[in-house]
Amino acid sequence: MTNFFPADNGRARLVWAIVDALRRYGTDSARLGQAFSALHGLQHADLQALVAIMSAEGSGSPLTPGLLRQRLGLSSGGTSYVIDRLEGAGHVRRTRDNPRDNRVVHLRYTEQGMETGVAFFGPLGRRTTEVLDRFDDAELAVIHRFVIANAQTLHAHLAELETAPDSAVADSAVSD
Repeated sequence: MTNFFPADNGRARLVWAIVDALRRYGTDSARLGQAFSALHGLQHADLQALVAIMSAEGSGSPLTPGLLRQRLGLSSGGTSYVIDRLEGAGHVRRTRDNPRDNRVVHLRYTEQGMETGVAFFGPLGRRTTEVLDRFDDAELAVIHRFVIANAQTLHAHLAELETAPDSAVADSAVSD
């Protein structure tokens, strides 16, 4: 059996420790998402959609149902079902606020949706801010580059899995 754990105390060991921490972070993030979903009677896809909608609106580019469908990798019908559930629960709303085209529908989180998210995730946000406060601006720039690059890497890996010829396993894992 191959030993995956580097024996030296140098760069290889540090890289392994970082990758291992990312794995544990991913596992705990999934558990946190499950806890939030269970507490609020949401499906996993509902939480993914809510996060995507909040993130997009927070960055100034609200999602359309079509963009949400692409982001989640769901069918059009599945996406509509998720949006309907979130809207019915009072977490999101559909708006027609495009001044050039009234047919464009944007998905926006509601005040109730924001309050629900902040009540649950706010303490984690504060803890994360406390951790980030320990780093100077130059270190934060490196952390930012690292996190963005890893998010892009994960996204690319998922896209490859979803388009692979034998993607049945990937489809069930990604759109669960």
